[in-house]
Amino acid sequence: MKAKAKVIQKAYFNPDIKKYLLIYGILILAITIVGIPLLLLWVPIAPYFIGKYFDRLECELTTRSLRFQKGFIFHTEKNIPLDKIQDLTFKEGPLLKAFGLSVLKIETASSNPQAGSDLTLIGIVGAAEFRQKVLEQRDIVTENIGSGSEEDSETLQVLKEIRNSLQRLEQKLG
Repeated sequence: MKAKAKVIQKAYFNPDIKKYLLIYGILILAITIVGIPLLLLWVPIAPYFIGKYFDRLECELTTRSLRFQKGFIFHTEKNIPLDKIQDLTFKEGPLLKAFGLSVLKIETASSNPQAGSDLTLIGIVGAAEFRQKVLEQRDIVTENIGSGSEEDSETLQVLKEIRNSLQRLEQKLG
């Protein structure tokens, strides 16, 4: 049995995310005709929900995966194995720059190109360094996959036994 994954680095989020989300919501509502009356609800209520959302943001890099959770009303938790990570994209836009934030998009091998990224992290403090740490750990994990550890050879032996059993069943049925 594998040992529990050790946390290598915990990501911290910039509190300016709260201001960014509030302003972003105001801009989206302001550019839509239907959204203008909703501004009267958004401005007084949104800070409470955004604060709760921020309090529940959590991201950590472990020896085997990247774990992320968020959400106040709708809770989301993702655990992405490092060997499945294909790309980490670092983005900054004008509004993000105004708040000193950036976006880190994580795409995996199983990503649907039309669906976009598997995970989007906004406002990680030291995002470039965190990205580099994730890439370094991914490289370590992918190098160790083909190393032929004892557990891998046990798994291979079990798979060979299953294959042989299936071949015997096919011979009896055929």
